[in-house]
Amino acid sequence: ASSPWRSPDDWIVENFPPEGPKLIRHGDWFYLITAVGGTAGPVTGHMVIAPRSKSVHGPLEHCPRNPLVRTVSETEPWWSRGHASVVEGPGGDWWMIYHAYENGFRTLGRQTVMEPIQWTADGWFRAMGGDLSKPIRKPAKGKQGPAGFALSDDFSADRFGTQWCFHDPKPDEMKRVERTALGLMLAAAGNSPVDSAPLACIVPDRAYQAEVTLQLSGGSEAGLLLFYNHKAFVGVGFTPDTIKTYQYAEEQVWARLPHASRRVRVRLTNDRNVITYQYSYDDGSSWKLHPTRMEVSGMHHNVFGGFLSLKVGIYSAVKGDVLLSDFRYRGMDRFANL
Repeated sequence: ASSPWRSPDDWIVENFPPEGPKLIRHGDWFYLITAVGGTAGPVTGHMVIAPRSKSVHGPLEHCPRNPLVRTVSETEPWWSRGHASVVEGPGGDWWMIYHAYENGFRTLGRQTVMEPIQWTADGWFRAMGGDLSKPIRKPAKGKQGPAGFALSDDFSADRFGTQWCFHDPKPDEMKRVERTALGLMLAAAGNSPVDSAPLACIVPDRAYQAEVTLQLSGGSEAGLLLFYNHKAFVGVGFTPDTIKTYQYAEEQVWARLPHASRRVRVRLTNDRNVITYQYSYDDGSSWKLHPTRMEVSGMHHNVFGGFLSLKVGIYSAVKGDVLLSDFRYRGMDRFANL
């Protein structure tokens, strides 16, 4: 073969471009694991193919079972499955590791999926499928439970680069950050979330709550967001005298509410893409319900590009700074049945 395997013209794919080839050797053969079909777009587009040769110089032959992985129906738990790497596990087990979008939750971005494979008598391999809808338990020193780490943060340690980052930062963006004994001081930038790089945190759950205490100084404005990019975000903001509502990546001026406080605790609940906001003036002992709920299932790559995810964001704008303290995150359902 001199060119990658092509799917039939009547298959619903995004486009053809072969990409991301990964060369592995198994036995006497070199396998060139390749993605075709486009990485987003229709849920049935992305796929994995595998030509092979006994020489790195070719010629290549196509696997007779191409594509080895593909989403064939929108009812499957994972959409746009592709871009696989083939790896051997510690017990001689073999896996494909690839990315995919979770059914109905493109907002979570492309996630990592592991699928077992089996080498066949003809020297090819086969994806074994199975129920890929639930996380695999990860044993650790006799304990079992989901992988990952807690996202709640008292800001006493530096979690930049592991949990927190600025969206589209300028070279000197970290100059806005000062760590104090009371929390994280975040200097203002821009005039609103539209032109301010928010502090962002990737989240893994379909449903979750996130909350943080904001202490405003000077004429600052700060708030809690769900942020995809500067063209796509929602959230609530606070000045010393006004509560602002951000939707469709702009402030809804008609929805302004008066208040009088420089200290507020704000909570965002994302219940499967339906968003509720609450705020508290007594550090969470009692809560006031924000009058606007939002729905954000359309904030993803197929609409706004960029291959990003909808992240929890905290912004500081206008002037002065805001002291962030006691960030808490609670996933509400992903591991409930494990």
